[in-house]
Amino acid sequence: MATTKVKDRIFLSSPHMSDEGYEMQYVQEAFDTNWIAPLGENVNGFEREIAEKVGSKAAAALSSGTAAIHLALKAAGVGEGDIVFCPTLTFSATANPVIYQNAVPVFIDSDYETWNMSPKALEEAFGKYPEVKAVIVVHLYGLSADMDKIMEICKKHNVTVIEDAAESLGTYYKGKHTGTFGDYGIFSFNGNKIITTSGGGMLVSNNEERIAKVRFWATQSRDQARHYQHSEIGFNYRMSNVVAGIGRGQLKVLEQRVAKKNYILEFYKRELGGLEGIEFMPSNEWDEPNYWLSSITLTGKVRPINIFNALEAKNVESRPVWKPMHLQPFFEKYGFVGEGVSEKLFENGVCLPSDTKMTDYDLERVVKIIKGLWLK
Repeated sequence: MATTKVKDRIFLSSPHMSDEGYEMQYVQEAFDTNWIAPLGENVNGFEREIAEKVGSKAAAALSSGTAAIHLALKAAGVGEGDIVFCPTLTFSATANPVIYQNAVPVFIDSDYETWNMSPKALEEAFGKYPEVKAVIVVHLYGLSADMDKIMEICKKHNVTVIEDAAESLGTYYKGKHTGTFGDYGIFSFNGNKIITTSGGGMLVSNNEERIAKVRFWATQSRDQARHYQHSEIGFNYRMSNVVAGIGRGQLKVLEQRVAKKNYILEFYKRELGGLEGIEFMPSNEWDEPNYWLSSITLTGKVRPINIFNALEAKNVESRPVWKPMHLQPFFEKYGFVGEGVSEKLFENGVCLPSDTKMTDYDLERVVKIIKGLWLK
C-alpha cells in the first residue's frame, strides 16, 4: 500500500542558530581553554553584553528565567505570607517562584489594549490588598505592557517591580528596552525564545549590589573561606560557560530574529486580515514589539480548535493562548482581580507558527490551511 510522504513539520518557534556560526566560535573557545565548568569568560561576557544591550548596569546569568524570577523575589525581600501581584495571563513559570518563597500570589487581569496587566485592575487590586510586597509585570508574546501607567501606580504604593521579559528581549516601550523599567528584569533563553542558549536566563538591574548578591546565592552561597562554608541557603542556579557561549553568539543575530518575527506577523496580517472574525494581537504607537509569537483571536464561526486540528493534520504546530493562572487547578484558590478579559483571550486565542526559519513557502502553507476553514 502506497504511503503519502508527510511534509516537513513547521514548528511554533524552535531554536535558530546563526548562519555565521557565531555560537560555535564561543563554544569552541570554551573547550579550547577547558572552561567548560559553570563559570568562565563566556558567562562574564554574556552578562556584560546583555547589560549593555538593554541598558542595565548589571546582569546575572542563571540557569533559567524561572531561576531569575525566584532570585529577583528573594532580592526584593519577598518571604512567607507576603502578597505578590502577578498577571493571570502568563506561563506558570511567572507565578511558581512566588510559591517557592512561600508568598501569596494575587492574579491581575489583562486588558484588550495590550493583552498584558490591566492598570485599572492593578489599581483596584491595591485597594483590596494594600499590603503588597512586589508586582510582577509580564510582556506577553513580545508585546509591552503599558509601563508608564503601571510604574506610576507601583511607585505611588512603593512596591518593588519585577519585569518578566522572558518573551520580550528586543522589544521597546517608548524607545527603552522592556525589562529595564522596574527594579529587576528577567529574560529567558529557553529553546523556543527569540534567541536561545538551549536553556538559561538572565536577571538585570541597576542595583549592582543586589546583582552581586544574586550571583552569590546562585553559586550555593559559598562564603569566602578556604573550606566550604555556608551562612545562607544557596541555589545551584548559575549558567554554564558553554551555554553562555551559545548566548553570546545568538545575541549577535537578535535584530535579525526580531525583523523576521515582524515579517511573519505582517505576512499573516496581509493574508488573513480580511477573514471574518479574525483580530490580530494589539498594536500601540508606543510599543515596538519583537512579536515573538504571532497571535490572533477569533469571534466568528471558525473556532481555535478548528485551526489547531487543521494545522496539526498537516504537520504544523500551533498553540492556544496561555490559560490564565486563576483558572489553573493549583492556583485557583488564590485571589483574582479583573473582569474576565484574560479568560476571553484564552477562549478565543491562537498562537500561529512563528518560527524564524520559516520560508515564504512555509507561510503560504499555513495560510492556505487556515483560509480553507472559511470556505467550508
